Amino acid sequence: MTLPLPLPTAQPPFDGAVTGAGARAHAGRSTEVPFSAGTQPPAAPLPAGACDCHLHVYDGAFPAVSGARLLPPDASVADYRLLQRRTGLQRAVVVTPSTYGSDNRPMLAALRALGDAARGVAVIDGSESDGYLAQLDAQRVRGVRLNLSLGVGTHADMLAPIAQRIAPLGWHLQLLMPADLLQAQAAVLAALPVPLVFDHFARLSPGDAGRHPAHAVVLQLLRAGRAWIKLSGGYLVSPTRSTEDPALDDLARSFLDAAPERVVWGSDWPHATASAGLQPLPDDACQLDRLAQWTGGAERLAQVLVRNPAALYGFGPSIEFQGDPDT
Repeated sequence: MTLPLPLPTAQPPFDGAVTGAGARAHAGRSTEVPFSAGTQPPAAPLPAGACDCHLHVYDGAFPAVSGARLLPPDASVADYRLLQRRTGLQRAVVVTPSTYGSDNRPMLAALRALGDAARGVAVIDGSESDGYLAQLDAQRVRGVRLNLSLGVGTHADMLAPIAQRIAPLGWHLQLLMPADLLQAQAAVLAALPVPLVFDHFARLSPGDAGRHPAHAVVLQLLRAGRAWIKLSGGYLVSPTRSTEDPALDDLARSFLDAAPERVVWGSDWPHATASAGLQPLPDDACQLDRLAQWTGGAERLAQVLVRNPAALYGFGPSIEFQGDPDT
């Protein structure tokens, strides 16, 4: 389904845009944030240019797709700016959620509001024109998500056709799929002509580490430089429904040890499954503290939060905001 897209709007950069160490000017403030537990910043300041590689926005002005299983309340860019203010995160990757099917308009509106410090991941059904995909690319979309866990009308037979459509654009294919399906599709995944990004720990539970064959598939793809993984949604795969779960440690470190240059992090804000009552609302500063524990030092933390996202999403060396994170 192809929906009309607004043209990109040129906006002047935020007057307070800074680079390097001074870019931490808005970090470390105690702030109440919608859809995030707690108020305190992370225990340690984040490196300049730190990127949240997985968030969503929701806007009731756009209809949910028929059959959507998650129908969270509105969560805006203005709300997310408060999370940036609290944590020191400066770059963002906005992902079209399953709620909207292949309607990417809410995500694109968020990219316009966030400006050059943001990138997008769209959802397509394969019927879109080349012109539509080119417009998405011009608006800083850098990948497509195929949700084989909660998506409406999605199936594994879409993997190869969608990968073929986006390969000329240099995009990646982001996947959310059950571990058994990932294992079953291992040969297909290895042959796709685009980089892969597994979100939410590849939907592997802590008990799957070293046991489920899908874990070995992901590690092999990471080591081969064919895939990336997002340390996002730890509370989704933890049996305790919490990123604080110490059982996540070995799983997270297995990816970091296998290919530290292929690991990124995401908050999964505004935590639609928490709004649906499936688990407690996470504390996003604590999620970043957990990442700092898994990385074990400032150098690898900067790799996961800054250098790896820059390589995957094409961020430049400078940081420019299209608005003040304090507003």
